[in-house]
Amino acid sequence: MKITLSVLKADIGSVGGHTLPSRRVLAKVEEVVREEVGRLLLDAHVFHIGDDIVLLLSHTHGIRNASVHELAWKAFREGTQVAKEEGLYGAGQDLLKDAFSGNLHGLGPQVAEMEFEERPAEPFMVLAADKTEPGAFNLPLYLVFADPMYSSGLLLSSELRPGFRFRIMDLAQTERDSYIVLDAPERLYDIAALLRDSHRFGIESIWSRRYGEIAAVVSTTRLRNIAGRYVGKDDPVAIIRTQKIFPATEEFGPPFALAPFVAGDTRGSHHLPLMPVKANTPASTFFCVPMVCGLAFSLKEGRFSEPVDLFADPVWDAVRAKVVEKAQEMRRQGFYGPAMLPMEELEYTGIAERLKELEREFS
Repeated sequence: MKITLSVLKADIGSVGGHTLPSRRVLAKVEEVVREEVGRLLLDAHVFHIGDDIVLLLSHTHGIRNASVHELAWKAFREGTQVAKEEGLYGAGQDLLKDAFSGNLHGLGPQVAEMEFEERPAEPFMVLAADKTEPGAFNLPLYLVFADPMYSSGLLLSSELRPGFRFRIMDLAQTERDSYIVLDAPERLYDIAALLRDSHRFGIESIWSRRYGEIAAVVSTTRLRNIAGRYVGKDDPVAIIRTQKIFPATEEFGPPFALAPFVAGDTRGSHHLPLMPVKANTPASTFFCVPMVCGLAFSLKEGRFSEPVDLFADPVWDAVRAKVVEKAQEMRRQGFYGPAMLPMEELEYTGIAERLKELEREFS
């Protein structure tokens, strides 16, 4: 059975600043989506990470389907109306256009979709991040799909041994999609040369070389490229198939436990570690430290099992304690040096205007 999974995410308003959506806003979004389960959709699951609402939808209509995307747009718009009625902060923040134009790409919400023939057992996971950039998943996914030091299946499983194909996007291109396709392990150094720069390059998708099956897809929308100004971080989402011909679910844990430094912070201006948290966690009041949650599902005839929260077991409490230490040390450095993002990442913020004004005073 050919199934499409669509994950669509947007910040449409939150309580008391950038924290979490209200119960009424979440309920309205879920109500709109649930009305189409059994009609347009096979199934749906709604959750949040920080102040972003995430829609996981299954259907048989393929990627970029206008009806599916319009449903998500409707859910976000109606949720925005509730947010405005409640006086929530940033109501409709990620809805950067006034009208739906066929699909959500270029309208603000993050979108990750994949279509595949459902296996007899089809485990998959959804990753959702808040207060960070599209390239935030670069290092963990590189380690899982290309590094046997972290992903032992690359050594132990004949299904994985031929390696994986990486499709990498140039996130700086604003007029068209620009990507390169590189095979691991043969082009490992080239992949690393690109993915090390999470501000400029991001993984768009990963494929099994042996079977030609899609393994992972990541959203790559940059809000500033749409709005022409800083309107919040991009907050990526990803869908990843696991087990058998793909890495095991458990092999994704150690790479995320590294908590790599990524672009983030309250104003999207600093480097901070990516903290693995439980789903439905509010954004952190410690400078909005970047966070990621993960939910694992089994899929049968397009319908979801109950989810498993991948970062909820006791191991992750110890990981989070170390992430807090990393974040505090980096943030103590304030605006100086590597604590703050490079100027090309700040060109849409007020500091760029300040520097232009100062240029006139140089002699």
